[in-house]
Amino acid sequence: MGHGRWRKLLSGVGRSVAVWAASTGTVLVLAAVLPDFRLQSPGGDSATRIAVTAAVGAGVFGLLSSLVWPLLVRLLLLVPALVLGLLVFFLNGSLLLVALRVNPSGDAEAAPETAVVVAAAMSAVASATGAALAVRDDDAYRRRLYRLADRRRRRGDGRSGRVTPGVVFVQLDGVGHDVLRAAVAKGLMPTVASWLVPRDGGPSHRLTAWRTDWSSQTGASQLGILHGSNHDVPAFRWYEKETREVVVCNRPTSAAELQRRAVERTGDGGLLTVDGASRGNLFSGGADQLALVLSVSARRGRENRSRAGYFAYFSDPANAVRTAMSFAAEVAREIGQSTRARLRRQRPRVGRGGLYPFVRAFATVVERDVVVAAVIGDMLAGRSAVYADLVAYDEVAHHSGPHSRDAEQVLHRLDRSLALLVQVAEHAPRPYRIVVLSDHGQSPGETFRTRYGLSLADLVRAGCGLHVPRKVEHTHSGAEARAAVRAALRRPVEEKAEHHGAARRDSEPIVLASGNLGLVSFPDVPHRMSKEEIDRRHPALLSTLANHPGVGFLLVRSEEHGGVVLGAFGAEIPVDRLADETGPLAGFGPGAADAVRRTHSFPHAPDIMVNSWYDPDEGEVLAFEEQIGSHGGLGGAQGRPFLLWPVDLSAPAEEGAELGGAEQVHQVFRRWLYECDGPQVPLTGAEETDERAA
Repeated sequence: MGHGRWRKLLSGVGRSVAVWAASTGTVLVLAAVLPDFRLQSPGGDSATRIAVTAAVGAGVFGLLSSLVWPLLVRLLLLVPALVLGLLVFFLNGSLLLVALRVNPSGDAEAAPETAVVVAAAMSAVASATGAALAVRDDDAYRRRLYRLADRRRRRGDGRSGRVTPGVVFVQLDGVGHDVLRAAVAKGLMPTVASWLVPRDGGPSHRLTAWRTDWSSQTGASQLGILHGSNHDVPAFRWYEKETREVVVCNRPTSAAELQRRAVERTGDGGLLTVDGASRGNLFSGGADQLALVLSVSARRGRENRSRAGYFAYFSDPANAVRTAMSFAAEVAREIGQSTRARLRRQRPRVGRGGLYPFVRAFATVVERDVVVAAVIGDMLAGRSAVYADLVAYDEVAHHSGPHSRDAEQVLHRLDRSLALLVQVAEHAPRPYRIVVLSDHGQSPGETFRTRYGLSLADLVRAGCGLHVPRKVEHTHSGAEARAAVRAALRRPVEEKAEHHGAARRDSEPIVLASGNLGLVSFPDVPHRMSKEEIDRRHPALLSTLANHPGVGFLLVRSEEHGGVVLGAFGAEIPVDRLADETGPLAGFGPGAADAVRRTHSFPHAPDIMVNSWYDPDEGEVLAFEEQIGSHGGLGGAQGRPFLLWPVDLSAPAEEGAELGGAEQVHQVFRRWLYECDGPQVPLTGAEETDERAA
């Protein structure tokens, strides 16, 4: 055996001994302070015998954790992911009880509840010790990464020796362009800052904003980015008259149908069709490797591998314990932050009780850890294209505000995840280009209900001359994270029956909300109603909505003009004459008129589309949902996400031009994959001709 191999072996043995010694010390300390945990017989033993008992117990526990834990996690993949997280402590405690039972060195024993505490502490100490040693020994860390990569290559994926770059697309859900720039300026995101600060040869990345469609939300943006088409996606949720159903982007069955429609329209499977991986997304992008992908989460059987990504993380008991402890800490953090906001009477503010602390913890801890671990595995396996969505910021900003301290803390933790991916890229079997982007931003502001004391549904019912109830159920918020939780629990995300169920008379309107975008449909009319029909049926409705101070403008079909935008004081502009600078759309920013015209052409556009008031000076909107940071319509930062790309890749748009719409972002990403000269998504005929000519 050569000198290098002996050195590696001794280094590995040394780290194992250090971890074992730290675990032994932990056992001795806990035995001294916990009354239900002892390492000696009732009659007493010598200090030497107690130490030997602790050392053997720690060694047996470590061995069982290494050998048995991965098998248990594989068996428990059939258990919902959140339940698995709760079982982590119980399983670890059970392994410790087994270790104490088979320990030949003494009469150690522990109460079951005490075993849980001891096992958790031992796992945490072992993990911290191993991590500290790995940080101090860069060679050891590098060798570990190479071993992981070699192990994956030996499984037969045939990726060894590739020199063409792969691309990792990391979506920071809901982070607006201006929010990212502010976070970099404050020092909250040092990894991103290091990419943008000029070095010897200049910055490694460039940053630009892009413009969303009217529907500025994950469903529309991610469908367009991954599948090249978000045609006929007017909002986050909408009513389809021919099926009499509400389509919701975070409902597994709806996501699967939207993906099917996009594939049918474009003629190809998506951005990730060839050698791709999709992690934590609403849609698959055509990838074969899936983890936490909503559009396939409703499937049953072996063909659904979306949840298998949990194994990559929870197969390590130390990781499982760390995530479970971080989950509990995040729940406590949210309770503390919401309590402080309530005591300070902060405004604006929304309710953050009930299950929300657990939803937030899932989004900011469990989803992040599992997705990042899956991406690391993809990079070490040398896959050509990876797209991952981290929803943590979006979830917190909805309830705490996009510029809040709570949200800034999440940005800092997301930056650490990016730093980890950069570190892994240095040891991957092929070079990687890391592209970071967001699918939309968020616009701050009070809720419509808080400012005016009634919901949009109340206002619509009043305009129709219908009874307005005193209490109207709040619309659910935290859509992306809540969808991930429901998928992990294997419970489909469905809209409650009271929104559109049988109890509603067919003549009554269905009112749905997507941030500051509202949609009104009359289910008893099989076609999209015109302005003239609505005026005949409910003469006061359109004027009530258009003249309300919390409403910016309306879009309705017109028998005379094809479509019209309505504003206050009788403003009525045909859609083919809309302008960004004048009329009801003035102040909503460039591209607003084109976005409205495009949505008007959708087959499933509602009878009335309502965009809330927008203050261009403060950047505030009024959400029709209970959110103080919202997105879904036009107005402010919600429509200006960011794109951060390596300078090795071509510019996404010509100098001075801005990307408009998710479908254009898809075309840019296709071009970048082509530039990396790896396995490509097939180009269309026109694109192929252009590339050959170039």
